[in-house]
Amino acid sequence: MAILVVGASGATGIRLVEELLLREQHVKIIVRSPENLPEKIRNHERLTTIRASVLELSDEEMKQHVAGCEAVASCLGHNLSFKGVYGKPRRLVTDATRRLCVAIKANKPEASTKFVLMNTVANRNRDLNEPIPFIQKVIIALLRLFLPPHPDNEKAAEYLRTVIGQKDATIEWVAVRPSGLIDEESTSEIEVYSSPTRSILEDGQVSRINVGHFMADLITKNDVWNKWKGQMPVIYNKGTAFKV
Repeated sequence: MAILVVGASGATGIRLVEELLLREQHVKIIVRSPENLPEKIRNHERLTTIRASVLELSDEEMKQHVAGCEAVASCLGHNLSFKGVYGKPRRLVTDATRRLCVAIKANKPEASTKFVLMNTVANRNRDLNEPIPFIQKVIIALLRLFLPPHPDNEKAAEYLRTVIGQKDATIEWVAVRPSGLIDEESTSEIEVYSSPTRSILEDGQVSRINVGHFMADLITKNDVWNKWKGQMPVIYNKGTAFKV
């Protein structure tokens, strides 16, 4: 299988690429600075690296890069710096999601392409009646006003949910909503739910390596994909999904 990953140099994107290569997949990545990747990834025989900023690619270049890929995964996010949070591009995740989907459609693939988006547990799935405490609604409203990456994540998932939808002939999608991200060096058991089981004020935890592993499962295992396609699963490390 050929898979395109954007955001591959981020902390979670690296984990996803590592896992896909371990599963003997052919991976194509778009990164601005490939020299920052771990050597075991950078020099891997099944890795194709495109040195570019994803939003600076032309429509034709984007079309060429997604051609032949059976899956596309986005681990894009804003750098946690003043410039990364408040500078341009304000709609990095949304614009990349839209342009990648347009490119997929332009190639007119014979079979549906899988699109996996790493999103956030602070974004709700509007296809479901997800209960939200009043104080959390207030916090989300403030995030929309003062933290640009949050509405970017919301709009990216909304593009998949409302523009691509559930019956698109060329794209199937999943938006993965991790709980509080932490770093661990090995995978562990996880719990996956259709909706958050905890308020974001008392969020659970999930390791980045587990998120990468779950995204790889979605891409490479049809039973996992069929269970979650068109949905926004929330992922926790085992034992952290519910308040003890």
